[in-house]
Amino acid sequence: MNLLTKFKFIDMKPLFFVLIVLMCTPVFSQTKDVLLSTEVSDVTVFINGAQVTRKKSIELQPGTQLIKFTGLSPYIDAKSIQLKTNEKVIVLSVNHQFNFTDSVSKSKELNALFQKHEAILEKQNLEMVTLEIITEELAFLRDNRDIGGKNQELSLNNFRETSVFYKDKITTLKLKEIEVKKNIAKLKTEREAVDDQMSQISKEKTLPSGEVLAKLNVKALTKCDLELSYFVNNAGWFPTYDIRVQSIDEPVNLIYKANIRQNTREEWKNIKLKLSSTNPNLGNLAPQLQSYFLNYNSLPPKYNQNSNQISGRVVDADTKEALIGVSIMVKGSTIGTVADVNGAFSITMPNNKSQLTFSYIGYEPQTLFPGNQPMNVFLKPSAQSLDEVVVVGYGAAKSEFVESMTGRVSGLDVKIRGNSSINKSANAPLPVTQVENQTSFEFEIKMPYTINSDNQNTVVDIDNYNLDAAYEYYCVPKIDKDAFLMAQIVNWEKYNLMEGEANIFFENTFVGKSLLDVRYISDTLNISLGRDKNVVIKREKVKDQLTKQFLGSKKEETRTWQISLKNNKKQAISLKLFDQIPVSTLDEIEVTPVNISGAAFNKDNGEIKWDLKLEPAVKKDLILKYSVKYPKDRNLIIE
Repeated sequence: MNLLTKFKFIDMKPLFFVLIVLMCTPVFSQTKDVLLSTEVSDVTVFINGAQVTRKKSIELQPGTQLIKFTGLSPYIDAKSIQLKTNEKVIVLSVNHQFNFTDSVSKSKELNALFQKHEAILEKQNLEMVTLEIITEELAFLRDNRDIGGKNQELSLNNFRETSVFYKDKITTLKLKEIEVKKNIAKLKTEREAVDDQMSQISKEKTLPSGEVLAKLNVKALTKCDLELSYFVNNAGWFPTYDIRVQSIDEPVNLIYKANIRQNTREEWKNIKLKLSSTNPNLGNLAPQLQSYFLNYNSLPPKYNQNSNQISGRVVDADTKEALIGVSIMVKGSTIGTVADVNGAFSITMPNNKSQLTFSYIGYEPQTLFPGNQPMNVFLKPSAQSLDEVVVVGYGAAKSEFVESMTGRVSGLDVKIRGNSSINKSANAPLPVTQVENQTSFEFEIKMPYTINSDNQNTVVDIDNYNLDAAYEYYCVPKIDKDAFLMAQIVNWEKYNLMEGEANIFFENTFVGKSLLDVRYISDTLNISLGRDKNVVIKREKVKDQLTKQFLGSKKEETRTWQISLKNNKKQAISLKLFDQIPVSTLDEIEVTPVNISGAAFNKDNGEIKWDLKLEPAVKKDLILKYSVKYPKDRNLIIE
């Protein structure tokens, strides 16, 4: 047997064993996959969107490892993912993907509702069986009503005993039948309510779960605190207020509220919650004058007498079914509301009419100008698909970093816990109440909070303030003859107020809604507390003093208005009263105030302003008279 033949008969099993051992040693640095289930620990909610943080302590072996964060929201902005580790771990890459086999469409809430449905159905079946037994017993008694046999004599005592027995038995069964039928009807109502909830949840589209894959290089055995954070859509908040005034001698009580919603498909249970400011039918918003510019063929300014209250309904464009919980925001502001169970909404608009943005999960957002009332909005289902997105992370040795999130964050940020000055700056928490500017402060809820992923509006009280205020009345009788009570508050900036709707309570009575608009206010915040019918104001044109005369090449016309005021309140009030005279835009047209009853006159815009003090039960009359001269061969429309 030659050498080659001998080699063929060598036992190869030990050689294969050696190769397998070598392949499993750290020299080859095989990647180890670790599935990591985490809980949400911190959430910062922006006006639109939220930053979610998850934390997990894990022991990492030396070598290259692939950590897969599972069960995440499908609405993650992949560019915003941030991962923090320690100095013994190098982040090689971070990828974002979707898991279509692990659908999150059937939520825990839906499972709970299904179990409740089954429990009610079981109770219904038991009650139906009981009802059948009662029916059988009643039929048996009816079929055996003959007392005694045909050949058996019936004694009076037997008849009485049998009659009493029959009566008692029938009464008991009938009463029990009524009770069982009531229970069946009640259970049917409960089951239908549960079915409606299940149907509403089931309408939502089936979506995959999100996953984040982090490839790590571990230098040595270490226990690492991993911190994953990312920006997620389908969440947000807007402020509203309760403003209570007991009397004009007491401070304003302002309750600051946050309306939070989220449908991220993640449960936020007992989290540290932060809110960031980054992104009746007759209105109670005081009117404003427009300058009255006078020219040939021009008309006096027209004022919209309608309320600033916009109402309407939001429905599915295809099925015409009401959409519950649609977010409605005034574009470019934090003024917002949500649609109710009928898809109906109502929102107070600022004086400078703005657009409304309608957004809802699974539908294309729309931005519209308020039109005819009521306003009907049709949202179309979104056609966008969730494609896989892969993001490559920066190397851990890289010294630069993306700015921490103060809104919608773009770019991937991998941070290393260490002693560098960069890390210290990046990890410093933002102060709770400090204001940098109007769009960069946040509130931290002082206790753990739970926000369910159901797109329902959750109202959280942020704070409660008693604000010293000066009260005065405001009226523009040319537009609206009602007097509006205004509360003037100074040093309002330190309260971090944002524009939003306010429910007004005056003298323990709800008087309607107003608007807290802080976008254009300087040193004093004016809050409209609504109309006060105890201050009576009338504005009437004095017809006897409407004159027209010719003076040479010009003609002169005069207009006279009488304004009557009466204070029917028990205390004196301060009143600011506004009116106007036209402003000429041509030299040949001369406008002259004749009698303005001591008011202040602004020549630039024609505004007339009275600062008045009205004692109780006192009536006061004011005269506004002006003249207009213009060429007699021209026609001029004068109010």
